[in-house]
Amino acid sequence: MIFKDYYKILGLETSRVSIDEIKIAYRNAAKKYHPDVNVGDHLAEERIKDINEAYRILSVPSSKRKYDRIWNSHHLVNKKFNMKGKDSIVKMFFGNIKQNREESEKKGKEPLRGENVETEISTTIYEAFNGSDKKISLRTVDGKMKTFTVSIPQGIRNGEKIRLIGQGKPGMNGGKNGDLFIRINIKNDKKFKLQGCDMYTDLLITPWEAALGTRVNIQSIDEETKVYIPQGIESGEKIRIPGKGYKDGKGSRGDLIAEVKIMVPKKLTSQEKKIFEQLDHISTFNPRKD
Repeated sequence: MIFKDYYKILGLETSRVSIDEIKIAYRNAAKKYHPDVNVGDHLAEERIKDINEAYRILSVPSSKRKYDRIWNSHHLVNKKFNMKGKDSIVKMFFGNIKQNREESEKKGKEPLRGENVETEISTTIYEAFNGSDKKISLRTVDGKMKTFTVSIPQGIRNGEKIRLIGQGKPGMNGGKNGDLFIRINIKNDKKFKLQGCDMYTDLLITPWEAALGTRVNIQSIDEETKVYIPQGIESGEKIRIPGKGYKDGKGSRGDLIAEVKIMVPKKLTSQEKKIFEQLDHISTFNPRKD
C-alpha cells in the first residue's frame, strides 16, 4: 500500500493544524475538485475520493494523532526506507483503507432492481367480457414515448391489474427492470351497468304489456333471451335473469337484472286514442283514489 500524505491532499504543509483549519482546507479542496465543476474529469473524481478519505481520518482527533505519528516518521526516515515496512505500520493503525474503500465501492455497485410502475386504462364492458388487445403509450424515464400492447383476458374484473414483466423502471448496476402494472377500469355504457358480477339494463315495455303480462325478448351481453312479464307489473320493478350477467372467474356468471320501464306512446293513432278513451271510461282502476 502506498503512503498517502493526507495533509498535502488537503493543501496543508504541516500536521500542526487545528481541526477547524482541517475543515476549512477540506471545504476548499472539495469545492475545487467537485464533480459538478470538473465534469468528465476522471482524475478529479479520484482526487475527490482522496480528499474525502483524508478528511475522514484527520477530522477525528484520535485517528489524527495516530496518523500524525506515521506522517512524522515518513518525513524523518531516509528516502530509501522500505515502503513495505511503512505499509505494515499504516495497516497496524488504520487497517487497509484502500481495501475498505474498494469493498465499499463494490457494495455500492450491487445489482439493484428497478422500481415498479403502475398506470390505468379504461375498457368497455364488451372488451372486458370477450377479451381484447389494447395499445397504450407511456413516457419512459428518458422522456421517450413507448407503446405497449396489452392483452385483456376474458372476464377480467373491474380494478384487477395486468402485469407486464420487465417493463417498469430500469435496474441499476445490471439489476433487473421493474414491472409495469396496469389497472383495468371497466366503463359502463348506455345499455349495461356492471356491479360485481351482475349486470343491469332497462327493459322497455308498453302499458298493455304491463297490464296483460307477456313474454318478451331481452338482449344480454352475448345473446338474446326470452323473459316472462307478469300481469300488472309496474315501472321500476326488476326482473332477474339468472346466469346472464358478467363472468365471475370461476366458470359461472352473475345475473342480468332488468329494470322495467313502461313507455307511453307520445303520438297515438285515432284508433289507439279511441281505445284509450274507452278504457278510461270503463276502467275501475284509479291510482289517485287508492
